Amino acid sequence: MLAVGSGILAGCSESGPDAGTERGPRTGPGTGSEATPRSSAGGHSDSHHGHRPFVPKGPDGYIDPSGPEVLAVEKRRGTGPVRKFRLTTIETSLDLGGRKVRTWAYGDTLPGREIRITAGDILDLTLANHLREDTTLHAHGVRMRCDMDGVPDLTQAPIKPGTDFTYRFAVTHPGTYWLHSHSGMQLDRGLYAPLIVDDPKEPLSYDKEWTVLLDDWLDGVGGSTPDGVLARLQEGRGGSNRILHHAHSRLLQGVAGHVDYPYYLINGRLPKAPTVFKARPGDRIRLRIINAGAETAFRVALGGHKMTVTHTDGYPVEHRKTDALLIGMAERYDVLVTAKDGVFPLVALAEGKRSRAMALLRTGKGKEVPPPSAHPRELDGAVVPARRLRPHESVALRHRKPDREIRIRLTGNMREYNWGFDHKPHSLTDRHPVRQDERVRISLINATDMWHPLHLHGHTFAVTGFGAVGARKDTAVVLPHRKLVVDFDADNPGLWMLHCHNQYHSETGMMTILGYRK
Repeated sequence: MLAVGSGILAGCSESGPDAGTERGPRTGPGTGSEATPRSSAGGHSDSHHGHRPFVPKGPDGYIDPSGPEVLAVEKRRGTGPVRKFRLTTIETSLDLGGRKVRTWAYGDTLPGREIRITAGDILDLTLANHLREDTTLHAHGVRMRCDMDGVPDLTQAPIKPGTDFTYRFAVTHPGTYWLHSHSGMQLDRGLYAPLIVDDPKEPLSYDKEWTVLLDDWLDGVGGSTPDGVLARLQEGRGGSNRILHHAHSRLLQGVAGHVDYPYYLINGRLPKAPTVFKARPGDRIRLRIINAGAETAFRVALGGHKMTVTHTDGYPVEHRKTDALLIGMAERYDVLVTAKDGVFPLVALAEGKRSRAMALLRTGKGKEVPPPSAHPRELDGAVVPARRLRPHESVALRHRKPDREIRIRLTGNMREYNWGFDHKPHSLTDRHPVRQDERVRISLINATDMWHPLHLHGHTFAVTGFGAVGARKDTAVVLPHRKLVVDFDADNPGLWMLHCHNQYHSETGMMTILGYRK
């Protein structure tokens, strides 16, 4: 068997992106976007390729995103091969599989073309903005230098129409990550792409790899836009324009969501025209599953197969078998399956919303194709929640008493659509102070009737509970009227967002900032 992960872009030199041997299927993203890799030798410069260091407005005494403390930590991450890519944001028409929509995307594919590097590389990614409004790009889950984090007006100036910005930073940890816009409601269009960081010492053994991006889609359907739906939610008027009522989930312990999406997609395709992943019976397949949706949790299962969970949010866990996974927005799970003989549906049930996305695994010819309404029995089987996963010993946080504890209440309701933290509107100048090298404990107390997937930029945390330090993650679900406690080491100075990854909640105020004190 092939141990995948020892540098799929190793052959991508100045001779072009197709040099070398591809070591796994690229079935997820298309091939028409402008993510063109180029490799060059040399160390990591602290230059911004013509962009001046960004100094945000705010109270004194906090480390700036481009401060010397940030550059010192980045220097310690080391130097490696520079992998250059270019993405372009454009307004375009996309075919979702028999249904064309007008939207914004990275190039002319959905998802944007996969960007793949190896741990230890320097990622050099230029984003050219061809939209008519500002944009930025966030490498979700990557522990990077703060001024490359992509939060407009906090870590960088927005990228104006007709201009570009080069994101350049060391990537030290392998894993499954993704890229997306961090400006307004742009994430709920087509501005996302997978970012895969291979492990040069990959411990897993498998034959093939399948990157799977899940999405909820409404942009360009019947005149709908994410901004229009958000405005309707804030106005408190239901009934039309994609407002969902009475969506309930037992797994989410309450209301599943409030947006009535007409479509759900896997790798940009509708269930009636699914993407097909081809393998041979007996192949051991690694699935990298990413929830790129804006307001939907997905329950995911592969018909006829059990899955072995190996990673969550890019970090290895003690292997755990399961029938299905519940994946909140922005979470990622890596699983292994051994392919059986036939055609099998990979179904992503829109949790509590009575609809689904679907792709197919095909290992034989002439087999009956599952219908778009396929509901494999595994969807109703065992589901392993993230809080039950245990970290692999190589990434487990050591036991340590917290130096600082932060308590944050999640507040708001559907009637007023006033989601936030501690009943306060979001402000770029408010910070929760931390200091370098502290062990920080955050207690997230959900005082709402909704579930919230919380994401911390620039760090991974350990989900605590059950008398043990839990799996390493950067995004975790807080259930209604429950508390989630996470620990992390403050080892990446700067100003970092903590926010709900329900895009409709974050844009109405469920965001705050953790700031390192000087």
